Amino acid sequence: MNLSKKWLADYVKLDVDPREYASAMTMSGSKVETYEIVGSDIENVVVGKILSIDRHPDADKLVVCQVDTGDKGTHQIVTGATNLKAGDIVPVCLHGAKLPGGKVINRGKLRGVESDGMLCSLSELGLTVNDFPYAIEDGIFVLEEDCSLGQDIQSAIGLDDTVTEFEITSNRPDCLSVIGLARETAATFHVPFEEHRPVVRQESDNIENYLKVTVEAPDLCPRYTARMVKNVKIGPSPRWMRERLRAAGVRPINNIVDITNYVMLEYGQPLHAFDRRHLEGGEIIVRRAHEGESIVTLDGVTRKLDTGMLVIADQKKAVALAGVMGGENSEIVPDTVDVIYESANFFGPGVRRAARAVGLRTEASGRFEKGLDPQMTLDAANRCCELTELLGAGEVVAGVIDVDHSDKELRRIPFDAGWINRFLGTQIEESQMLDILESLQFGFENGCVVVPSFRADVERAADVAEEVARIYGYNNIPNTLMKGEVQQGGRTPAQKFERAVDAALLAQGFSEICTYTFISPKLYEKFLLPEAERRSVVIKNPLGEDTSIMRTSSLPSMMQTLSLNYSRRNQSASLYEIAKIFLPGDNPDELPEERRIITLGMYGAGDFLRIKGALEGLFAAVDAGRCEYRALADNPSMHPGRTAAILLGGRQIGLVGEVHPTVCKNFGMDLPCYAAAVDLALLHAQSGGHRAYRPLPKFPAATRDLALICRDDLPVAEMQRVIEQAAGDICEEVKLFDVYRGKQVPQGLKSVAWSITLRHEDRTLTDAEADAAVERILRALGDQLDCRLRG
Repeated sequence: MNLSKKWLADYVKLDVDPREYASAMTMSGSKVETYEIVGSDIENVVVGKILSIDRHPDADKLVVCQVDTGDKGTHQIVTGATNLKAGDIVPVCLHGAKLPGGKVINRGKLRGVESDGMLCSLSELGLTVNDFPYAIEDGIFVLEEDCSLGQDIQSAIGLDDTVTEFEITSNRPDCLSVIGLARETAATFHVPFEEHRPVVRQESDNIENYLKVTVEAPDLCPRYTARMVKNVKIGPSPRWMRERLRAAGVRPINNIVDITNYVMLEYGQPLHAFDRRHLEGGEIIVRRAHEGESIVTLDGVTRKLDTGMLVIADQKKAVALAGVMGGENSEIVPDTVDVIYESANFFGPGVRRAARAVGLRTEASGRFEKGLDPQMTLDAANRCCELTELLGAGEVVAGVIDVDHSDKELRRIPFDAGWINRFLGTQIEESQMLDILESLQFGFENGCVVVPSFRADVERAADVAEEVARIYGYNNIPNTLMKGEVQQGGRTPAQKFERAVDAALLAQGFSEICTYTFISPKLYEKFLLPEAERRSVVIKNPLGEDTSIMRTSSLPSMMQTLSLNYSRRNQSASLYEIAKIFLPGDNPDELPEERRIITLGMYGAGDFLRIKGALEGLFAAVDAGRCEYRALADNPSMHPGRTAAILLGGRQIGLVGEVHPTVCKNFGMDLPCYAAAVDLALLHAQSGGHRAYRPLPKFPAATRDLALICRDDLPVAEMQRVIEQAAGDICEEVKLFDVYRGKQVPQGLKSVAWSITLRHEDRTLTDAEADAAVERILRALGDQLDCRLRG
């Protein structure tokens, strides 16, 4: 938002340095980005009068002018302009003058004739014909302003303003206006705010004889106000209005359009002017767009509409996209006679959706989407009529059409000066607080602060305290140490468990990675993921196909990362990730189930036993107890003979094994890869949480070695389980040290050798007790697994 100092002076009388003004406004909450002294890049350019024009003696296209610049003397200037005559008032660049863009004008000779400077065109002063409609674009700027000879050109043509640029946050749409910033200025500098109420002095006829307004969508249009002007005379706006619009960054067009832009900048309320003769049936209907309806907007582009958009229509067609832009079919043209001023309040999110849908963002839509005050539509409409009357641009028709569905109830917040002081750490007098709030136009009734309608951002006591603090001055609030009861923070059990998992895997040489939870469906194909696991949550507005679904397995992402490392010539990689997967429910409207999975992947750093050993180290670190491994041959992504399901407490919590060679090939890898996936929540549920200390044994152990003959397809884990159960409490360790298949063992059988360590915690174990334990072991192996001692 750009604020003209001249415009601000209509509401606040203030004489401070621009730097001081910018600093104070920033400290009070209205951040200043920068300020510009208009015309500061023009130096030594004055007003002059052409006394005579003579032909150049040596150039047919040049003339020699004698120019009177008042107390700066008479100067001879050579020019090639053809639009000049004696008596014209023109801008004169004297010797050493500077123009916008850094151009410097010095005395010199043109074709042998001395020239003391240069006469200026509009463009050389940084202006256009929109700023001075009476001027010509390709000739010397002939002034029609009331000015004196020798006067600096800045003051003569209004380039003597200071423009301050504010960064307005989205919660303060009231400051997207001159009045809003003037109110903040008055409160910041503790000076009176001179509010202006629009007054229309001469009215005739009645608007109801010309126009009817119907609002069919009050949810999208809380308030619609319309006024009318007849016998309009379209023409340029006066200089003061053009100057202010230019300072605000708006191009002047004509008096009617300039009035709507002027009031929008002044009040913060966007307005629109309709040519009444193009409103068929003499009616304005505020409705939702019809299916398949379209409109040609003022920029000449056809916009397709949908039924969620709000339009301003007559009895047959849409004439504006509400809150965004008017239609080309009702714009103000040079022969317009009757004008309808629209001052409406539209639902901000609805305007934003419509603007995004048609790809059109305007000054009006940017204001509406922040949420404007419905109570200012009438004042803005009246101000348009007041300016029309002031400019002599038409006759104001009496009466106002005001369809008002807005909530006029003002918010009331209990006021407690003591609480505000405790909250801020200050000792501000209650009367001073009330003065500050009053300067911001807050009311006070029955012990409550009455929030003005334009301050929708003030909702609670803390917001009231903020208003007091920023005007009182943040720099005036004393520094205080924090005090009060401090709540001791800490990690949740789940967070502690996750950190333990991280520590255990890092200690075993694994590096942590982080992958995206949204992936491409093609990744499922490359990983040969089972069809039952491919039903995924589809992202409605994906960045692209590669990020279009939420993954149901973390292993494809791990393989993608292993493949990337392999392609970068890393000889080996051991990676892990605590990844999140998303499992959709039966109801598509329900949120998916989110699970966290411990995912391991490796190549070139070991084999199946290495990754299985890493998992066992992890389970030991979190005290998860003894895990069982069961062969898994039905997973198409994994090697059928080298993959196992991980069981803990009788429940499968994951899998571990070698990735299928076809999958490795799909990912561009020509060496074995190994992977594992364990459900973090299931592992946490089975972990002990605390490991008990066990002292070193005091008594010697008894060791027995057994070589057993069994079926070739019998898992050794089953044998270990039976041995441990049969040995009982005195079994300390069961260790496999040999598996043999050969001539000495019949076909279909294998020899499995075990080393069994037995120990009693309270006394020395006798040979008889050790032998009895071995007998129990052999008997159990024979009965349950058909195993026998190798002879």
